[in-house]
Amino acid sequence: MDRQIVLSILAVAVLAFLGVLLLMPPMIEDETPRLPWLITLDEAGRTQVFGFTIGESTLAEVRALFGEEGKINLFQDPTRDEPYVVESYFDQIHLQRLRADFVVTLDVDQAELDGMYERGLRISQVGSGSRKVRLDQDDIDALASRPIRSISYLPKARLDEELIEQRFGVPALLLTEPTTGIIHWLYPERGLDIGRDPNGNVIIQYVNPDDFNRLLAPLQDALPTEPHPADLE
Repeated sequence: MDRQIVLSILAVAVLAFLGVLLLMPPMIEDETPRLPWLITLDEAGRTQVFGFTIGESTLAEVRALFGEEGKINLFQDPTRDEPYVVESYFDQIHLQRLRADFVVTLDVDQAELDGMYERGLRISQVGSGSRKVRLDQDDIDALASRPIRSISYLPKARLDEELIEQRFGVPALLLTEPTTGIIHWLYPERGLDIGRDPNGNVIIQYVNPDDFNRLLAPLQDALPTEPHPADLE
C-alpha cells in the first residue's frame, strides 16, 4: 500500500479518536468524595452524598459540578397528596469513574408550582392522568436557587445483592414489589432506598431521613421478602 495512503488512513483514525474523546462527557475528579455509598448526616440530620447536602445544596451547585444545565420538567399527578413535582435530569454523568444518570427533585412550595403549571408552555400526557409540563424560561431560571429535595442515582452498571450489602450495609427492611419483582433495600436512618430489578438494574434514591415516608408511601402494598439473616441474629 502506498505510504501516503497509509498516513492518510492513520490521520483519519486519529481525528476520529479525538472526535470521540470530545463527545464524551468530562469525568469529574476532585478532592471531595463523591461515591454513592459514602453517605453521612450533618448536624441538622440532613443527608449528605456526592458532596451535596439535601435541603441545602441548590440546583445551581449541581449544575456547576456536573457542567451542564440539566433538563427541567414539571410533573403533575392529581392522585397524589402533593400533585406537583419539578425535576432536573442529568444524562450520563461520570463521577469518580462511575457513569450514571441523575434526577434531582427540587424543594418548591406546591402553590408556587401551581403557578408554574399555569404558565407552562406545553403540556403532554405521560401516564394515567399524569402530565409533563415544559416550563417558561423565567421559571426555569428561578429554580436555579432552589434546594434539592431528593436525588435519584441510576448507575449504568448492574449491581448484585452481595455488592449492594458490601457497599451500603445491611438494610433495615427489604420490600418486594409483587408485580415487578423489584426489591427495595431500605435504610430509613440514612434516607436511602435502593431498588433492584431481577436483572440487576438499580435506582438509588436519597432523601433526608425526616422525609423518608415519601419514599415508603408507594411501597405500602409491597410484600416483605424473607427475613434477612441480620434480622434473625
